[in-house]
Formats: sequence, C-alpha cells, structure tokens
Amino acid sequence: MCALTSLECHPPGDELIPSLKFLDLPQSQILDDYFPEGVFLINTRWQVGYFNRRAEEITGFSRDEVMGKFCWDVFRADQCQKNCPMRITMSTGEVLVDREVEITTKSGVKRLIMVNTAQIKRPGNVVLGGVETFHHLTCPEMDTEKLENQSLSDIVGVSPRMQEIIQSLPVIAAADSNVLIQGESGTGKELVARALHLYSSRRKGPFVAVNCSAIPENLLESELFGHERGAFTGAVANKPGRFELAKGGTLFLDEIGDLKPELQVKLLRVLEEKAFMRVGGTRRIPLEARIVAATNVDLKEAMRQGRFRDDLYYRLFTVPIHLPPLREKREDIPILVKYFLEQLNRKFNKRVRGVDPKVMKVLCRHAWPGNVRELQHVLEYCFVFAKGPLITERHLPRLESAWVGRELELPLADKAVSPLQALEKKTILMALEMTQGSKQEAARMLKISRSKLWRKMRLYHISDKDFKK
Repeated sequence: MCALTSLECHPPGDELIPSLKFLDLPQSQILDDYFPEGVFLINTRWQVGYFNRRAEEITGFSRDEVMGKFCWDVFRADQCQKNCPMRITMSTGEVLVDREVEITTKSGVKRLIMVNTAQIKRPGNVVLGGVETFHHLTCPEMDTEKLENQSLSDIVGVSPRMQEIIQSLPVIAAADSNVLIQGESGTGKELVARALHLYSSRRKGPFVAVNCSAIPENLLESELFGHERGAFTGAVANKPGRFELAKGGTLFLDEIGDLKPELQVKLLRVLEEKAFMRVGGTRRIPLEARIVAATNVDLKEAMRQGRFRDDLYYRLFTVPIHLPPLREKREDIPILVKYFLEQLNRKFNKRVRGVDPKVMKVLCRHAWPGNVRELQHVLEYCFVFAKGPLITERHLPRLESAWVGRELELPLADKAVSPLQALEKKTILMALEMTQGSKQEAARMLKISRSKLWRKMRLYHISDKDFKK
C-alpha cells in the first residue's frame, strides 16, 4: 500500500499534494526521485492534481498534458467505467492493493499495470481525493533495448546452411505460426527467436523469454500461467504469468526439451485451446502471443524414450529451424571472428584489426563444443590481454595447434566445471598474476567490479597461493 495514505494533507486550491514537511525536501522531488512507481493524485471531482515522473514514463503522457484532466481520459482503461479500483476506493474508503488494470498509453499501446489505491483525508475524516501508485508488469527476460538494436546482420554466416536460414527468416516471421528452433548449446537459438519477433507483425509487442530448465519445477507452472492470490502458500497477490505478459508479442520457450511431462500436457492444452487459466483461477484467458520454442535436446530420441510427448512435438514443429554446430560450418569462422572483433573493439575501446594467420588456423581447426558462444568467449579472453593491433598466439588460452576435437587445456580443480568456466577461471588467475595480486587492479583490467571479482574467486576457489605474485 502506498505510504501516502497515512499522511495528513492540505490542498492548495484544487491541487492535492500531501504535507511532507517532516522531510527537508521539496514535495515534487520526493514523489519524483524517491518513488520507483508511478503516482497520481485526484481531487473529489476526479481531476488529476499530481502526476510524477515514473507515471509519465509508463503512460507516455507528460505532467502538463494530464493536469486538471479526468483520470479516465488519461488511462483509458476498460475498468474506468466498471470495477475501477479508484472508484471503489473513493466510494467505500477501502484501500485496494495489487489490482490489475490494462491501460492504453499515449501511443495507443495496451499495457498491463498493477495498482494500489487509497483515499486522502484531512483531519476530521474529510475526503480530499484519492492517491494511486502503479507499476508496469514486465518480465526480467524482456530486453527491449537489446531487441531494438538487433537486426538480421547480427546473424552471421556465409555457409550455405546459414545463408538458407538467414534468407528464410523474414518469410517465417511473417507467417505467425509456431516455430521450433533446434541446435546445440551456443548456436544462437535465442538470437534467431528475437529476429523472428523483430521481423514479424508483432514487433511492437513484448518479447518474453523463459528458460524452462532454469526455473524450479514447483514454480514453473506459476511463472508460465500466473496465479491468483491464495492459490498456494506465499501467493499473497495476483500475478500474471509469462503467457499473459507476452500478449500481442512473442513468447520464447527456451530449453523446451527439459519440460516435465505434467507441464507438457498443460502446454499442449494451451496450444490446442488458445487459452489458459492462472493457477488457482477460474477465468479463461485467451492466448494472444506467438510461441517460439527452442531446445538442444534431440526431441525425436526423447519421444522414443517417452520423455517428450509426440502430440506436443508436432504442435511445436509447425515451422522447424535447425541451427548447425560451428564444426559443421567452419567457413563461417573467419567472418564470425571479424564480427566479434568489431563488437569487442567497441566494448573495450580498442583498435584490434585482426588475428594472426596462425591463430586463425588454430581457430578453424578447433571442434568448438561450445559453438559460437565459445568462440566469442575465447576472443574476449584474447582482448583482455591484447595490447597491439593484432591477436597473436600468446594471447590465446594455453592451447595446442592440434586442438581438433579437444577441450580447452585449462586446470580444472572440479571436473564438473564447464570449459567456459575454466576459461573464466584462467583469465582471472592471469589478471591476478599480471597485477601482482592486486584485486582492485585485476578487477579494473577485467572491467568488472571488485565485489564481482571476489565472488568469482570464491566460486572458483581461488586463493592467493594459486597465482604468482
């Protein structure tokens, strides 16, 4: 509930600004700079008397545009005429918490917000108006800035298979059918999914990504479908799921092959009925998002073993895309190197022109079990230590020329550590050696915070005795 509800207020005319004299700050600064949520105040005639900066960001309206207007002319929500939380609060005095409202922004985009409402009173229980705080319901995986900066040029490859994929993406994007992207880890499945969204008619809607293997099994159903207050212990408020947050856009279900059988059944029902219900809910919510799924699992083998449903596979398999591993498209390695060098030059503010021919030979011979992602990490490792315009063999991790089909030859105290983690550990050790053990200088060299360096050292069990000072 908004803390403003307990404050004594005195209105200058029709303006409703709480009396905040106990803080030595201007009132507008308090609401603008210290409230992470949108805040607006109305008088008893339903006219907006205050509108903070976060409210401007969420709605698209400036403060000057809304002052004195009726609140329903600003938010333009279906609930404005019925079941309006503010209307209920103003008529009953009830404080409402975590009520969902779908508003229309200034640009015409539908946006789901969560609101809290309360009356504002002066001494003597005289109602002066109402206050509402609200925040935009977003998903942490929804990286809008990254998506807007992406284009098909970010999907790099000159091999026949990659050229075929690149040329087909605009056609697949326009079809609006379910898509299943298959390929090993590190081949760029999410990059392709984002490109499909960007070039589809849904590009102005959200791109919501869910890693089905990263969310605990007991929470995944709630994360996907949402839940109602009281649906289970800890469900203290209504919460929309990822299917709901992706309305009008694309829902990317990554690692779909790791989905448990019970959730496979529920996902199949959603795809067939084009609707779903929240956990603990009774209202059917229409599915208004395009489904793009991805996996590094061999789903045909998983079906043979009974770990993946045949009917769900064919529902998702409407349009299949298979991304080849890097070892099967070695002709793409030089252009990928060039692409990543351009990115890393911008990131590290360097001017590395290329790699030594001997280094390129090593890179082209490697089996790349981590695929394009591994290549990117190896090049970033080189950039940490490259001082001149060329990456040479001395900048590479400790590797051999006959590197074909072998993992990185890096010291692993724990065999469960992946090659990329081993590479990161080796990078940290080398930075500590080069700075004679100075954590501050090593963190600066690695372009990370000192606290993050300490966390990495604890993760990899690195102590002072592990490197030469």
